[in-house]
Amino acid sequence: MAVDFNILVGGEAGQGVQSVGMILAKTFAYGDFHVFADQDYESRVRGGHNFFRVRVKDSEVLAFSPELDILVALNRETIDLHEKELKTGGVIIYDGEQIKTPADSKKYINIPLLKLAEDTVKNKLMANTVAAGAAFGLIGYDFDLLAFILKSEFARHGEKIVNDNITAAWAGYKLARERGAGLNIPSLQPKIGNLHRLLLNGNDALCLGAMAGGCKFVAGYPMTPSSSILEYIADKGRQYGVVMVHVEDEISAMNMAVGAGYTGVRAMVATSGGGFALMVEALALAGMTETPVVAVLGQRPGPATGLPTRTEQAELWFALHAGHGEFPRAVLAPSTAAEAFYAAIKAFNLAEKYQTPVIILTDHHLASSYTTVNRFDLSQVKIDRGELLSDTEVSKMKDYKRHLVTASGISPRALPGQGKALVVTDSDEHDEAGHMIEDAATRNMQVQKRLRKLTGLRREIAGPELKTSPGAGATLIGWGSTYGAISEAAYILKQDGHPVNTLHLSEIWPFPAESVAVALGKSKQNIVIEGNATAQMAGLIRRETGIKADASILKYDGRPFSPAEIISRLHEEVKAW
Repeated sequence: MAVDFNILVGGEAGQGVQSVGMILAKTFAYGDFHVFADQDYESRVRGGHNFFRVRVKDSEVLAFSPELDILVALNRETIDLHEKELKTGGVIIYDGEQIKTPADSKKYINIPLLKLAEDTVKNKLMANTVAAGAAFGLIGYDFDLLAFILKSEFARHGEKIVNDNITAAWAGYKLARERGAGLNIPSLQPKIGNLHRLLLNGNDALCLGAMAGGCKFVAGYPMTPSSSILEYIADKGRQYGVVMVHVEDEISAMNMAVGAGYTGVRAMVATSGGGFALMVEALALAGMTETPVVAVLGQRPGPATGLPTRTEQAELWFALHAGHGEFPRAVLAPSTAAEAFYAAIKAFNLAEKYQTPVIILTDHHLASSYTTVNRFDLSQVKIDRGELLSDTEVSKMKDYKRHLVTASGISPRALPGQGKALVVTDSDEHDEAGHMIEDAATRNMQVQKRLRKLTGLRREIAGPELKTSPGAGATLIGWGSTYGAISEAAYILKQDGHPVNTLHLSEIWPFPAESVAVALGKSKQNIVIEGNATAQMAGLIRRETGIKADASILKYDGRPFSPAEIISRLHEEVKAW
């Protein structure tokens, strides 16, 4: 039978919910299963309800399922909130000495987590490791794999900590095997075959892509969900010559990145909506000075602070129009962790080739959800620095003009201090040599020059991914992180005899209007699915193609779509479905 197994670990912040979840996800991934794991947490250091979901399949998985096989409850609130999500035959692991539950219910498996941790290793903090062991014990998973993961996770803390964690996990594993005997709990056995997959979240993959793409400078002020980008670069960047600067605010971050880009360094900032709002003046500076820079905008619910640890797709129009005045840009919106890797590389190439800002639009769901991906093929990574002049070319030039008017809008680019080229630019409107001007003719010429870059950028932007199904009555349209949920919903609908097409955009600006119009023009009904309240993608499609969506399924409660929710809302809300 096909494997589709789901575990949720829940508790308060500070109880080690994420630690248990990551141990589960990594152990399954090491056993050659495909994994999708997402987390939900409140914006507080301690307390509040947190949970970590792990979905395990023997085929690719890019979305969560709300139907649970095992619920690991570190507190009573987790049972109250998630018990209804259990499948028939699903079970709850809980600490009966801390949580009172019906003793006669077969779905409750009492594992005294705190007592086992205290009795075995004299450390109650390892109760969460006991819980991880218990979860694997219920399904009869290979304990040696769990021990291997624990060793790799805690090796930096010394041999005693490693051994104590393994001992605590074994105590939970052994007791769960005894108390789960006779219950109809699926058994999962690792395959240990293809160990070439990585377990990454969207931010991890984006950072790897940025470094592979030649990024050498990152500036930022921590802001969920992009904080982990700064942390990752600060850690791994040391090995690859990447400078990470934690600045005093987002204004400084963007200005420093623009300065780095001006000198020829591939530079990036990472922030969320509130931080990006502070960056837009300097973003426009990059547009005026034709300086390459990459900005990662990790969306979360607003306005203001909103729900800082939740997800949303409400900043599409913000990304398209941020900054005063008119200047070209590209906007990419990767749909998966694997796409995030390649999007980062493409962003840096586009930024340098067209000497303009590029925005990578992500969101909390993509940024913090983990999935198994195949190892990236670095032989496919190409660095394109565009019209960057060589030292030899510069040495032959008598009068270098940084903003030379060209048919493409792209001026040959020399770097400050390179040979005899005097590199001059200005935030005021300027002439070809970079000096301030006030006359109308030069102003018109430079505006038109900059905007001509859009012609080239349009050729670079990939069209949407269209998947057709014979007899389809509708096309489901999405962008960014909704990809996994929409794709799985379409698969389920086809199995149920209700086929649909899907159209998904991962590169948004310049908008691929022609290919979108062709795809949607043949559809009987077009339904846009997106995580905002104002149907921003539906509005963009109508503006750029003239095609009005027949319906929109919108979600703005801070939670991601599941395939089941999409299907349910199609039946409930869409007319003539």
